[in-house]
Amino acid sequence: MTGTSHDNGLRDTLHGVVAAALISAVAVSIPIIGFFALLLLPQPFIFYRLKLGRKQSVIIMGAALLMLFLIIGQLFADVAFLLGMMGLGVLMGEFIERGCRVEQVIAYACGAILAAGLILLFVYAAGLEMGVRELAADYIGRNLEKTLELYEKIGMSEASIQMLERSKGEITGILLRLSPALTATGLLFAGWINLLVGRRLLRRWQDRGELFEALNLWRAPEWLVWAVIAGIVLILIPGSVARFFGANALVVLMLVYFFQGIAVVAFYFEKKQVPQPFRWLIYAFIGIQQILLLVVVAIGFCDVWANFRRLQTPPDTPDAGP
Repeated sequence: MTGTSHDNGLRDTLHGVVAAALISAVAVSIPIIGFFALLLLPQPFIFYRLKLGRKQSVIIMGAALLMLFLIIGQLFADVAFLLGMMGLGVLMGEFIERGCRVEQVIAYACGAILAAGLILLFVYAAGLEMGVRELAADYIGRNLEKTLELYEKIGMSEASIQMLERSKGEITGILLRLSPALTATGLLFAGWINLLVGRRLLRRWQDRGELFEALNLWRAPEWLVWAVIAGIVLILIPGSVARFFGANALVVLMLVYFFQGIAVVAFYFEKKQVPQPFRWLIYAFIGIQQILLLVVVAIGFCDVWANFRRLQTPPDTPDAGP
């Protein structure tokens, strides 16, 4: 019996290594599709952290990176992103194991990855004898160049490409100023997506899905309204430092209220029994239309006072998602 259990554990570990390595290979080698692969990279690590434990999930992480190195044959610049997404999955599994609420699972895991990433960034910049700002500007500039090359390959008009070329400096400056918020929102969004994608698997496997019941009843803490007000006040204060903190805070809070807005939309889809294909069509439109994104954010923010779902008390197992 022990031998069979050991064989099953070894087989599961190998499956985890192969899955993580394949997703990582797609993430670093295929444009556009690679972005979605990177976004879902935490998924196998959540599952195998819960199934095999902390030690085996870390082994899977190391073995997957080694396999990827053997396949590609060189170290790659985006290894930090792969490590971050893998670590996000492991930590999310850790906090799910500890029985944390959904917003705690995402916030704690993302916070830990952000803190570790910031420390490594300062260490890496010091090793290169560069400032963190200079290093970030260089990275953003190189990625903008790659983006322009991709636009040329897919046939974007010459006029549009030239306009982007002329605006490259301004775009770099904006992205640099908002880089803390963009990094944080990227991690938060990845955590949210991976919980949504993995919830059915977690429901079926050892009844771990109880954390994700009543997904469309999630609401942000009411005190976050004061954070929004503080952010608005900061961006109105003259001086780059205050505006820097205010703008970054508002970007992160917009994502939080987007989650709440999507929960409201999902609630009424469920209440009106809207067919599943039509739901996903609407979600797709929301994802690609900026004005609809802002409408959903506004719905989430106004829900604090309007209480569109007529919720009497905050639910015991909060979450957000379609």
